[in-house]
Amino acid sequence: MRSTWTDLPTEVRDAVQAHTGEVTGIDPAPAGNHAEIAVTLHTTTARTFIKAARKLGDQDGAEVWSLRNEAAINPHVTVFAPRLLWQAEAGGWLALGFEHVDGRHADFTPGSPDLEILAKTLQSLQTTPCPDEVRMRVERRWAPVAEDVTPMAGNALLHTDLNSDNLLITPDGQARVVDWAFAARGAAWVELGVLTPWLLKAGHTPAGAADWISQFTSWTAADPAHIDLFSQAFAARWAQHAARLAPEAWVTLHADLTRRWAEHRTGRPS
Repeated sequence: MRSTWTDLPTEVRDAVQAHTGEVTGIDPAPAGNHAEIAVTLHTTTARTFIKAARKLGDQDGAEVWSLRNEAAINPHVTVFAPRLLWQAEAGGWLALGFEHVDGRHADFTPGSPDLEILAKTLQSLQTTPCPDEVRMRVERRWAPVAEDVTPMAGNALLHTDLNSDNLLITPDGQARVVDWAFAARGAAWVELGVLTPWLLKAGHTPAGAADWISQFTSWTAADPAHIDLFSQAFAARWAQHAARLAPEAWVTLHADLTRRWAEHRTGRPS
């Protein structure tokens, strides 16, 4: 369950307002799950988007760790992402303040003009050097369910969670990519592989998604056997998540989407 701004200890709110000025209003974020607090703060002079999470005693915990990771990467991806303005740490909490972006979530449904914006964003992302601050190796995510994950290794910069909620379209048609908590380095085609379930969720058929993804050189140049291996490992990993987090409807859905993709790739049940 996500907390609200008023749930924050006074010393944390004071530390945030030392950067923003006095808060006069809040707009909770409608999506995202990598922070306990995610709101747009209104002040008399500006708006700031903040994400905050509390430490687990003396340890960061997963959510604080993800915020630290995003903060380290942000200076290197500002061509895509809202700029990190400040960090505040107080009362066992870490808060990040980002420039506010007016925009709507992208529409990935078949035929949507936002798909062209998505494609341009991906093309640019796939040619962006991966900064040293990105230390996560994407292939490690599937090591528990695949005998060989080396085909997924590489040095491309990967966002790894480019769903429609994380692609904001501004009124002038520009794209801003948010939530870089799980940025990683790996083979460039893996970015397209992890995107696929989101295309299926938006209404694409597996064949339609495959056709759309075929516009990217990294995908068509990859060994099809490597992509098949990835699709099976992807489905197996999400099946594990679904078994462990059965009440989470979105997890069950994502497991089903990755299974459908793997069956399309291999022609056999996952």
